[in-house]
Amino acid sequence: MDALQVLTPGLTDRSAIADTARDLSRLDGIAQVDALTGSYADGRRILEPGESAERFEGSDATWFSVVATQDGLSDDPDAVIAEVRSTVADGAATEVRVGGYPAELADFRTVLVDRLPLVFGLVLLVTFVILFLMTGSLLLPAKAMVLNTLSMAVMFGALVWIFQDGNLSSALGFTATGALEPSIPILMFCTAFGLSMDYEVFMLSRIKEEYHRVGDTTAAVAAGLERSGPLITSAAVILAASFATYASSGIVYLKMLGLGMAVVILVDATLIRAVLVPVLMRLAGRANWWAPAPLRRVHTRFDIED
Repeated sequence: MDALQVLTPGLTDRSAIADTARDLSRLDGIAQVDALTGSYADGRRILEPGESAERFEGSDATWFSVVATQDGLSDDPDAVIAEVRSTVADGAATEVRVGGYPAELADFRTVLVDRLPLVFGLVLLVTFVILFLMTGSLLLPAKAMVLNTLSMAVMFGALVWIFQDGNLSSALGFTATGALEPSIPILMFCTAFGLSMDYEVFMLSRIKEEYHRVGDTTAAVAAGLERSGPLITSAAVILAASFATYASSGIVYLKMLGLGMAVVILVDATLIRAVLVPVLMRLAGRANWWAPAPLRRVHTRFDIED
């Protein structure tokens, strides 16, 4: 198991080093601490320093090898690392730098989650603008955002039910940990959102063409669904079958990717595109194509079909 490597510039006093090591070894989720002054566990020194302890000594700094328990890293690694940082900072050290794979992974997750609102906002904004330029409508892009969010909710719900709560774990051959690695759902969101918008563009482009030809929303929706339905269904079946094969992998992350993507693709191509999109457009009628006059002029100038 990779240990946390805690570097403390300016900490050279052996008494302070020993006190810090003892404090670290008392933390929940910490099995052992190796330092310049020996090895510690449960707040006491269990090994005197030997020749190998010399590696912890520097001219103006020292570092600690902090070994976390498996349960500590599995249950809440971020909390364990935060406690390590806080404990060392409260001691004699004026600066704390924590390295090692567990710390790198925790920092990666923190940065990833902190940037999610920006990423999601940019994805939604760019998608909205492109759909507006294609359709000249404010309602249709907004409707697409809502329905795509519904598709993503179905996918995340399936991930939580199966991989976090452990349902179907025996059939799929994995052990649930009670949590989800955030990078995989984020990757799946980006992929699934793009595929959903592909289906949306296929359908809306056919509906728009028919509406411009006949001027009747009801007839345009029916004709657009008839023309795009076989393409969307065929593409969805092929993609879902391809992703579903990942469920046979022995790697849990690939199982998540395969099952989650298969579920969202099938739901999006059937319930969303074949049912909800036509129903909502039929109910909205001519409001589907409404936009304020200034935005209508923008659409006319930058119409991406021209």
